[in-house]
Amino acid sequence: MRVYTGDAIRNVAVVGHGGSGKTSLVDALTFVSGSSKRHGSVLDGTSLTDYTQDEIERKYSINLALAHAEWRDTKINLIDTPGYLDFIGDAAAGVYAADAALIVLGANAGVEVGTEKVWEFAAERGIPRLFFVSLMDKEHADFEKVFEDIRDHITPKVIPIEIPIGEGSDFHGIINLFSKKCHMYKRGTKTGEYDEVDIPSEYQAKFDKYSEVLTEHVAEIDDELIERYLEGEEISTEEALAATKKGMVEGRIFPLLCGSATLTYGMRAVLTKLTQLVPAPTEIAPRSGAIWGSAEKVELQANDDGPFVGQVFKTISEPHVGDVTFFRVWSGSVTSGAEVWNAPRETAEKLNHLSVAQGKDRDEVARLHAGDIGVVAKLKNTHTNDTLSKVDSPIVLPKIPFPDPLIVMAITVKKRGEEDKLGTGLNKLHEEDPTFHHEFNTELRQTIVRGRGERHLQVIIGRLARKFGVQAELIRPGIAYRETFKGKAEGQGKHRKQSGGRGQYGDCWIRIVPQHSGEGYEFVNKVVGGVIPGKFVPAVNKGVQEAAARGVVAGYPVVDFKVECYDGSHHSVDSSEQAFKMAGVLAFKNVAPKCRPILLEPLVEVEVWTPDDALGDVMGDLSGRRGKILGSEPDGRLMKIKAYVPEAELFKYSTQLHSLTSGRGTFSWKFHRYEQVPAEIAKQIASEKEKEKAAAK
Repeated sequence: MRVYTGDAIRNVAVVGHGGSGKTSLVDALTFVSGSSKRHGSVLDGTSLTDYTQDEIERKYSINLALAHAEWRDTKINLIDTPGYLDFIGDAAAGVYAADAALIVLGANAGVEVGTEKVWEFAAERGIPRLFFVSLMDKEHADFEKVFEDIRDHITPKVIPIEIPIGEGSDFHGIINLFSKKCHMYKRGTKTGEYDEVDIPSEYQAKFDKYSEVLTEHVAEIDDELIERYLEGEEISTEEALAATKKGMVEGRIFPLLCGSATLTYGMRAVLTKLTQLVPAPTEIAPRSGAIWGSAEKVELQANDDGPFVGQVFKTISEPHVGDVTFFRVWSGSVTSGAEVWNAPRETAEKLNHLSVAQGKDRDEVARLHAGDIGVVAKLKNTHTNDTLSKVDSPIVLPKIPFPDPLIVMAITVKKRGEEDKLGTGLNKLHEEDPTFHHEFNTELRQTIVRGRGERHLQVIIGRLARKFGVQAELIRPGIAYRETFKGKAEGQGKHRKQSGGRGQYGDCWIRIVPQHSGEGYEFVNKVVGGVIPGKFVPAVNKGVQEAAARGVVAGYPVVDFKVECYDGSHHSVDSSEQAFKMAGVLAFKNVAPKCRPILLEPLVEVEVWTPDDALGDVMGDLSGRRGKILGSEPDGRLMKIKAYVPEAELFKYSTQLHSLTSGRGTFSWKFHRYEQVPAEIAKQIASEKEKEKAAAK
């Protein structure tokens, strides 16, 4: 295919809530432009960018995917992103690789939770944004209602630059507010052909209303234009477009378009506006980076003459191919087969078969210029968020801030012997999706997995089976309980064994004293007169610690206590380290039950963001989880609640919060401290632990 330089490239992340029509829009734009030969369908499983088995079966996007449309001598790189919050990490990656965001809303749904989230990503990134009202041909489509919804819940700076003729089954045209002409679409058109006609008389009043709003906002962008506007002078189409582009870059105007991807109505207008309004990579502000290993900062412009710098924003694993790397060229250019340098990993990589992606297909190119997006396979040691540069200018870029996981589960294989395959598969899946985390917890003896939601982790289970042949299931994760003492006591531990030959003899007296939370374990040698030889006292300590690790109440480690070893006896022949270690074990077992042992549970500090209308329900739910509400306060458009909640009560909390807040709530948590478990619950936990031990035997 043709190779484009930075001034003829537009990088656009297509984002929005799940089901709003993003993938269908990308499919239609590439088809109408002629860059794709087939007009696919999400429902039929034939769309350009939902091509994995998971996506075809589920009929929604799970992965970020790339496509491009060539229009008016411009290459528009379209980054199709998932909309459901479980897969929001790929939306973040897409936004950080792009120079603008096209935010898609369904004409029959308006602003949804995913719309708000991707708006936040784009605002944090500071890139220009456009809105597109899709599904204009569907039942209950309402353009003006969506426009007002955006104004009320997203930004009052949204300005329609086109308005529809008809809605739902009657949708058949679009009025272009810049050209002041109407596009009347031909029924049955395949690539959005239309007749350009004058504005129908019944739409003249609506056109005048929206045209005046657009002209007023455009004029405000430029001092000269505002003077001419106030004096009643005409502002040309070219001047209006230039001012709109400037206003977009400055965050002062967010244009609103509309159309139907299924019918291809409005697709040509979208393509044209993306070429006219989205800044080229050569027009955006420099990207800040740093020289690896030093404090020296660098500013990177999308210029072929600059040093080569590319950043990996997505990695996928394909059967028979291996890892496939998506990267954005931020500075310089690179040729196929070139050797580049991954400075933090001290790895040289060769970019063989350099390509651009069109859905699952890849077209090899000889060179990628500054500002373009490329794909390469089989890199040795390069991962998502890594920066590629040249060895003589080892530059690194700030990492993409991926969202943290929200849900915690344990995972186990259904068939013994597949543990190694499970580990390999989980590593690969984390590489594909940085919002998915896993680790083996040695205390709980469980592999713990963390994700954005239950749907996210179910997709992980499916991929393990499909890609790596591992049948696995999700189970409830264990909780790292602890035990401690409320009182003190003392007593003896005596180990005596005679079975022919040399015997075993160890005898010690210990005193157990509780310590304050966080003070840990302390062992004090108070033996006098040599009743226990000094060389055997450390063995008593080992025995106590070994027994304490197995607990008293429910088999969990005992913490925050002091042991004083103050008396004992020994045998000149039969005493040994092993004998005194056993004496320490017995002493702890004899004394600990008399020290009023209690069970402790991890308490976490939770911050929950919820719409005001769900505040009462969310606080009530937290209280029902034995949570202690610390307070609530406004935080932007949402209310933020702070609370302390036992970790055990947060199992599947993300699912419940989603239900209580209609998907608008989110939360974060971090460990706070250990706190005593109520007696009834402690008894239940101890009983369950006994059942586990019995089952294990």
